[in-house]
Amino acid sequence: MLNPSAYALGANRSCIRDLFEYGCQRAAVVGRENVYDYSLGNPSIPSPKEVNEAVCRILADTDSLQVHGYTSAVGDYAARKAISDDLNARYGVNTVPEEFFLGCGAAPELVSVFRALAVPGGEVLAIAPYFPEYKPFAEEAGLKFQVVPPDVPSFQINFPALEERVTPNTQAVILNSPNNPSGVVYTRQTLEKLAALLEKKAGEYGHPIYIVSDEPYRELAYGVEVPFLPGIYRNTVICYSYSKSLSLPGERIGYVYVPRKAADGEELYAAVAGAARACGHVCAPSLWQKVIARCAQLRPDLESYDRNRKALYEGLTQMGYEMAKPDGAFYLFIKAPGGDANVFSQAAKKKDLLLVPGDGFGCPGYFRICYCVSYEMIQKSLPVFGELIREFENV
Repeated sequence: MLNPSAYALGANRSCIRDLFEYGCQRAAVVGRENVYDYSLGNPSIPSPKEVNEAVCRILADTDSLQVHGYTSAVGDYAARKAISDDLNARYGVNTVPEEFFLGCGAAPELVSVFRALAVPGGEVLAIAPYFPEYKPFAEEAGLKFQVVPPDVPSFQINFPALEERVTPNTQAVILNSPNNPSGVVYTRQTLEKLAALLEKKAGEYGHPIYIVSDEPYRELAYGVEVPFLPGIYRNTVICYSYSKSLSLPGERIGYVYVPRKAADGEELYAAVAGAARACGHVCAPSLWQKVIARCAQLRPDLESYDRNRKALYEGLTQMGYEMAKPDGAFYLFIKAPGGDANVFSQAAKKKDLLLVPGDGFGCPGYFRICYCVSYEMIQKSLPVFGELIREFENV
């Protein structure tokens, strides 16, 4: 006998991954240069040279047992101190290393936080559009997953809908800014309004309501502020990954930050550590912990992403496509001509243009494209976008 929910998750592949695999198959037939694959958010800029240099120095200068051996379960102290020092320098906060738990990227970190918050009857709210994996992460942790409908067309926060859905069972609200899939950055005004609402509801219900802030794209912003949430709302837990900021998605390194000033902060930290232990997520890769100890202060060079963003946003809006302006991450979330994103994406697929329908993100009628691709591919694909919108305008 098998666990039916585990089987269902394994048997029903991600639409994003399916498109990516299809693109690989088509590339073998028509050539990679003739497949316009906007499916997968895989960074296309190299890691900063200092990262590779740090790896080489660590391997050359450090005893192999120290490089490859276990660290403390909560993470190497030098790495946690480097992260703490970096945040303090950037945001004028007073974090300490003991508030950080190093993890294998944001996904297991989110799972650990959800498990830590999973009391009987507990619920978590996600603001649409949202990363599809939040749902299985939360539900397998034991939380009820509730969706707040999107605020269209701006993709900030639909506050009337959010307030309706906050109940005495609400344990947390998940935020993701810069956002996957919309590329929108929540403004300080939006976040301050959210903080005031949650403070009010927490007072009414007699227990804290946390913000779980998923921040793999925090460093990917184009001339706008990405506010540091714990400075706005004290009951914020941050799940951070270096996958996008340092182009290290395959190395699986990040952290959970649980401020001591948060309600039950020390107990929540212990619960996160305990949940990670129960999931087998103890001791992130030791080599990459040592790299972060040396490289936490590095930032990505966003020039190529910004060029791609501008080329697609300007080119597509001139054709008549509608979308919120993407001020962060490396995504556009576009209203599907004709209204049905699945139909539109299937039509695009026939032209070897791979677009992800927005249903899984909680937003039917929109599709996502990832612009962490070559500029040359964007230029070649724009005429295909033009053909498509004209076809749907003539239906």
